Amino acid sequence: MLSAGNPFPNFSLPNQDGKTTKLSDFAGHWLVVYFYPKDDTPGCTLQGKSFTATKDDFAAAGIKVIGVSADDVASHKNFCNKFAFTIDLLADTGANLMKSLGIGQAEWKGMKFWERTSFVVDPKGVIRKVYEKVNPEGHERVLLADIENLKEKAA
Repeated sequence: MLSAGNPFPNFSLPNQDGKTTKLSDFAGHWLVVYFYPKDDTPGCTLQGKSFTATKDDFAAAGIKVIGVSADDVASHKNFCNKFAFTIDLLADTGANLMKSLGIGQAEWKGMKFWERTSFVVDPKGVIRKVYEKVNPEGHERVLLADIENLKEKAA
C-alpha cells in the first residue's frame, strides 16, 4: 500500500452525478479520500452520514472530502439521495485507483470487498497519513484533529 510521503495517484472518476472529478481539482487544498466497501450498507451509511454532518467543519478547516467505492454512478446517486448526502462519491468501478493505492480486499459471507481505508492528501498531492481498516464511528473527528496537527507541522 502507498504510504505517507508518496504522491497520491492521479485519477479521473465520475461522481454520483456523472461529473468527472480529478485529483487536480483539489490542488492547493487538503483532501480526505475515503474508500468504503459498498453503498447502502450499515458502516458505509454511518460514514457517509458522518462526513455529511461535518462537511462544514471540514470546509472551515480548508479540507475537501470525497468517498470512493467500486459501486457505479447510479448506485452512488441512489445512496446519496436515500440519505441526503452532500459529499461526492466517486465510482471506481474498475477498481483502478484502489489497486494503484494497494488497498486490500477482505471477504465476508463469501463476498469480497475493498477494505475501508482513508488517505489524507496535502495541498501538493502528497499522501500525509493513511488509515487502514477504519472504524467508521467517529473517524471524521479523528481526521479533523489529525489534519490540524499535520498542518501545524507543515507550517
